[in-house]
Amino acid sequence: MAKGSKVERPTKKSEYEIQFASVQARKGWIDLAATIRNPLADAWDFLTRTPELVTPTNYRLKGELALVTRNGATHDRWQHKPTLMGDARLWFYVEGKVVYLEQVHTSHPNETK
Repeated sequence: MAKGSKVERPTKKSEYEIQFASVQARKGWIDLAATIRNPLADAWDFLTRTPELVTPTNYRLKGELALVTRNGATHDRWQHKPTLMGDARLWFYVEGKVVYLEQVHTSHPNETK
């Protein structure tokens, strides 16, 4: 490993790991990190600790968006708002102790307008 390499934050055994479930999610995450870095860090903390806690900024999606199927398994699809007033949205599902970021929207997604 080279000097100057970034050290990733380790997760506690009680915490969830976060993984990208799509290329779009990775790109959206990078874009959000450039524009709302502090709220995104808070979202990371929330998602690694309590991703299935229902709050005004974290909840299950409804209707046609309520479920996501990956590798033959169906999961509840959740939405997290990194900021209360902003348009950014993180769509994710939880499998075991892993939070999969399925879609990361830098603006309010048309599907939920």
